[in-house]
Amino acid sequence: MEWTSIVAIYVLIWVMTAFVMLPFGIKTHDEAGVPKVTGQADSAPVNFRPGALVLRATIVAAFVTTLYVLNYINGWIGVDDVNVLAGFFGAE
Repeated sequence: MEWTSIVAIYVLIWVMTAFVMLPFGIKTHDEAGVPKVTGQADSAPVNFRPGALVLRATIVAAFVTTLYVLNYINGWIGVDDVNVLAGFFGAE
């Protein structure tokens, strides 16, 4: 596998990981007991920390990308292992 492919896969996994992790640990002003600013949306976060989000997404994406590349090299899980519809359509 080319290093550029690994970088592209890492970036894709990083973006997906960041979006999945966005809602974790976030509280609204009502949940935190902090007064709202006039005109503020009820769902606006009071404790959004983009630096922590970037750090967590970077660590998780590096781990998942490493697993993906190791699986690509060693062939632990292949297409035949995840083909759950083979029994339904007669293809084996």
